[in-house]
Amino acid sequence: MGGLFGLFVIYCLTAIVLFVVGIIQIIIKSSRNEPVKPGLKLLIISVIMVVIGFGACAVLLANS
Repeated sequence: MGGLFGLFVIYCLTAIVLFVVGIIQIIIKSSRNEPVKPGLKLLIISVIMVVIGFGACAVLLANS
C-alpha cells in the first residue's frame, strides 16, 4: 500500500505543477497579447487529472 500512496503523491504533484505552469503561461501571454491556448490546455489537462485521480482514489478506498 505504501507504493500506491507514493504514486498518488507523485500524480498529485504533477497535476499541481501543470496547473501552476498553465496559470503562469496565461498571465504572461495575455500581458504580451499572444494566444493563451497552450496555457488553457495545461489547465484543462490538470483538472482532468485531478478528477480522474481522486475518482480512482475513491474507488480504491471503497474496495479496501
